[in-house]
Amino acid sequence: MELLEESRNRIDEIDNELFDLISQRTSLATGIVLSKEYLGMPIYDKSREEEIHKKIERLAEENGLDVDITNQIVDMLTILSKNKQKEILRRNVNG
Repeated sequence: MELLEESRNRIDEIDNELFDLISQRTSLATGIVLSKEYLGMPIYDKSREEEIHKKIERLAEENGLDVDITNQIVDMLTILSKNKQKEILRRNVNG
């Protein structure tokens, strides 16, 4: 019972760390979108997303994780970032 409780507590700690990292990752959207806007680049960067997915697939395989599920997680993180970038652009346009 003690091992179960300790494991659950550690999972809770890791979940908190993951959300902190997701928040940090998403907050970088401001710098990214302002740079893209200045450079005249679209929000969607297919080559960058492909590069990220290749890296994630390699890391998943190296760590014995399901490649499809890790790709889905990265897709969700990418959507969060793109949505944040769109929100920032809307605010800049609307004042």
